[in-house]
Amino acid sequence: MLDQNMKTQLKTYLDNLKTDVHLVLSLDDSDTAQKLNALAKDIASLNDKVTVIENQNASSRKPVMQVVNPAKKTALGFAGLPMGHEFTSLVLALLHSGGHPMKLEPEVIEQIAGLEGEMNFEVFISLSCQNCPDVVQALNMMAAINPNIKTTMIDGAAFQNEVSERNIMAVPSVYLNGEVFTQGRISLNEILQKVDSGASQKQAAAISEKAPYEVLVVGGGPAGASAAIYAARKGIRTGVVAERFGGQVMDTMSIENFISVKETQGPKLAAALEEHVKQYEVDILTEQKANGLVSAEQTQDGYIHVELENGATLKSRSVILSTGARWREMNVPGEQEYRNKGVAYCPHCDGPLFKGKKVAVIGGGNSGIEAAIDLAGIVEHVTVLEFADTLRADQVLINKANSMANIDIIKEAQTTQVMGDGTRVTALNYTDRATGEEKHLELAGIFVQIGLVPNSDFLKGSGVTLSPRGEIEVNAKGETSVAGVFAAGDVTTVPYKQIIIAMGEGSKAGLSAFDHLIRTPAPSAKVAELA
Repeated sequence: MLDQNMKTQLKTYLDNLKTDVHLVLSLDDSDTAQKLNALAKDIASLNDKVTVIENQNASSRKPVMQVVNPAKKTALGFAGLPMGHEFTSLVLALLHSGGHPMKLEPEVIEQIAGLEGEMNFEVFISLSCQNCPDVVQALNMMAAINPNIKTTMIDGAAFQNEVSERNIMAVPSVYLNGEVFTQGRISLNEILQKVDSGASQKQAAAISEKAPYEVLVVGGGPAGASAAIYAARKGIRTGVVAERFGGQVMDTMSIENFISVKETQGPKLAAALEEHVKQYEVDILTEQKANGLVSAEQTQDGYIHVELENGATLKSRSVILSTGARWREMNVPGEQEYRNKGVAYCPHCDGPLFKGKKVAVIGGGNSGIEAAIDLAGIVEHVTVLEFADTLRADQVLINKANSMANIDIIKEAQTTQVMGDGTRVTALNYTDRATGEEKHLELAGIFVQIGLVPNSDFLKGSGVTLSPRGEIEVNAKGETSVAGVFAAGDVTTVPYKQIIIAMGEGSKAGLSAFDHLIRTPAPSAKVAELA
């Protein structure tokens, strides 16, 4: 099952096992079961602490492999073949079940260990989903710490009957004790906030007690990472607060225009950005969303305040806003009703759930045509609907799409309504803008790829000037209309939303913030002058 190179690498990891690990198999006669059996035997051959046990009564769902610590009686399940993006999840499950330390703060481990009550998590994923491993790994760590918590990764492609019965149209989809828990990316911190009452309040209090920063970067994408690095290299107290590190890059699979790197993937680049930032003394706060900004002129202590959704407040002498952008919605009837029920925004994540079905891609830019090309290898047919009379994608992508027999491209098409049967998408209506004719297209899924909306809603009323499109207006130095507040990346008016441009703008903002600091008295000095 595993080639020699993978075996060599895995053996090195398994040498870190401190306790015995059992791989408990419940198999059927499927091809997936045979591969899972071969995978388990390959793993066991690499370390004497790993034992394969076949127990058909261990699970009603088959095929499944449970990674069990027999001493602690913890169990982490994998229903389907954990390869692709999920192979890392399997390796970590082996290590954590075998006593290898987790990269978690002691207080988080203590919090998980103290959770009471039986919790049985089921995580439906697709092996091509780049967001799914984060959720699987978070729940696996919880299950490896607390034996009252069980978790199973379920490959939707291998268990299509379950996917259909539960009307799962987006991944990751998480169930807790048989009930829907959440859909989409969710962090360990967010999971704990949902299952542990009072966790959010404790966290907010701890964050609010942090000492003021000299530079606080809001956002963890390419612009935010660059800004943090350039600021930290000046030797000043720097912080980053973000919902997730990597930002929109985490949802990008193939990157082929990042100068000096011929090809890479978004999650890989995001991990490299985070690793680079962590080489400096930067205080990183993730899973936190800003919902307000108060200028230094409006505060009693003379610091700029950044307010977070959980009620916490961070203070800083300067702030760099790099909150990026999110997918633009169609804003047509039925879109919200059928969101995650056939209306999707991540073709890499949710595409495998539409295997053999008809889908549409809304948008003829690079993202839309790339999505169509990727989906064409999975689904029965892809129809691309573009509002304009020309496609905006690069010609090389257009040529590729035109060469594929199961892709149709319709231009001058305005989507007007998403149709469904109450549980899932069944069709969409659109208007032919050239003739005015109303048309109906039967399908199972709609992937929306029509550009971005800046994440700047939290700045309304802050004094930061926004453009009519909601972008933060900046000058050549990245300065905003509020003293000490800078901005960079896709959230700003700077044209061309590209990773490499965002990095340059972030670096510029970091340097501008430092220049501001050396020319502006610290708040304590200001108070002394007034006294």
